[in-house]
Amino acid sequence: MNILECLRVALRGLTNNKMRTALTMLGIIIGVGVVILVVAIGQGATKQVTDTVNSLGTNLLTVMSNRNRIRVGTAISRTSVTSTATTSGSSGGGGGSSNRLTLNDAKLIGANFKKTVDAVAPEIDSGAQIRMGSVDANTQIIGTSLDYPYVKNVEVAKGRYFTQEEMDGSLKVCVAGPTIADHMVGNSKADLTGQTISVNRQTFQIVGMLAPRGATSWGQDQDDVLIMPVSTAMRRVLNAQYLNQILIRCTTQPMMPLAQEEIATLLRNRHRLAPPYPDNDDFTIRSQTDLLATQQSVTGTMTTLLSSVAIISLVVGGIGIMNIMLVSVTERTREIGIRKAIGATPRDILMQFLIESAIISLLGGLIGIGLGIGSSIILAKVAGWNTIVSSTAIIAAVVVSAGVGIFFGIYPASKAAALNPIDALRYE
Repeated sequence: MNILECLRVALRGLTNNKMRTALTMLGIIIGVGVVILVVAIGQGATKQVTDTVNSLGTNLLTVMSNRNRIRVGTAISRTSVTSTATTSGSSGGGGGSSNRLTLNDAKLIGANFKKTVDAVAPEIDSGAQIRMGSVDANTQIIGTSLDYPYVKNVEVAKGRYFTQEEMDGSLKVCVAGPTIADHMVGNSKADLTGQTISVNRQTFQIVGMLAPRGATSWGQDQDDVLIMPVSTAMRRVLNAQYLNQILIRCTTQPMMPLAQEEIATLLRNRHRLAPPYPDNDDFTIRSQTDLLATQQSVTGTMTTLLSSVAIISLVVGGIGIMNIMLVSVTERTREIGIRKAIGATPRDILMQFLIESAIISLLGGLIGIGLGIGSSIILAKVAGWNTIVSSTAIIAAVVVSAGVGIFFGIYPASKAAALNPIDALRYE
């Protein structure tokens, strides 16, 4: 019997039991659909992380303040330091006594390392309540310097950025993000330049509006901010002495390791830190490439984990195919005996049942592909997730689904092919 005849007989056997065939395909459909959806989410998340990090520049260093570090001359245990840091009063924006990054640290980094450092932006941030007219909202305030837009690739769309004179005088001026306009007047495109806004019950003048930047890969709204001079934030709003972090744009990416070394040495000397390093550092220096690698590792791990779960469901679907095919062999024993009696060879019987299992899994795989692509599109439109459907994932899904059908169909097909025709004819 040729392959076309085997295909015709297999299709007839499947259509005679439509409901059973559909239920058998269900495991493959769900497995393939979930694999494609998970890979689409994972690749979308990876791209979003990469785009977010790259938008800030790959030559950006962030010096963050660490808590609970031992200083020279401190004769108490790390446990005691932890307790002290926990119970000591903080100075707005998280600037407690255990935060040791100062404005002078930022100024010296910019002044001393001209070869490796292009620009420095000190930063202190905190949540704050804002009010305009009768409308209240909560937002994030960022106190920083004139170099912040350059360091962070931030653009002022309307109005202007604050000036050096305003920063020297700790004047109450700020630049607002589009989400602030949405909070206050219900329109993110509105221009609030020239208007006044209350920040923690202090009146500020809005001198500019930021260009929209959207959310980061970890869900933070970059447009829900008020940027003001760092001196104003520290003295007038947060009553803080220390910074949360210092942002540093290096001259080139190859210069970043040298810049990290120079900055670490400077801060250790200024903060009078004792070896061993970096265990006793009261700061951490991270590069954008470190952040990118960490984020991609997290998204990659989650994608692998979820894909493994989906592949397990494919295996379960394959076991379902094998079970149904074994039932089919039992039910069609007399048919197999009649076919063998009129000349069908074991190979013909083997091919018939293998084709049936392959059709079930392949058809289920194709439906699952449609389900996965459709779910990815719906998720992107409804939930706003960044999903990327991979052609590699689609091809792999087709190959795997067909392979599952053939693999799990071999045993039932072999059992059918090995039936003795006389025993099969006598089977009731």
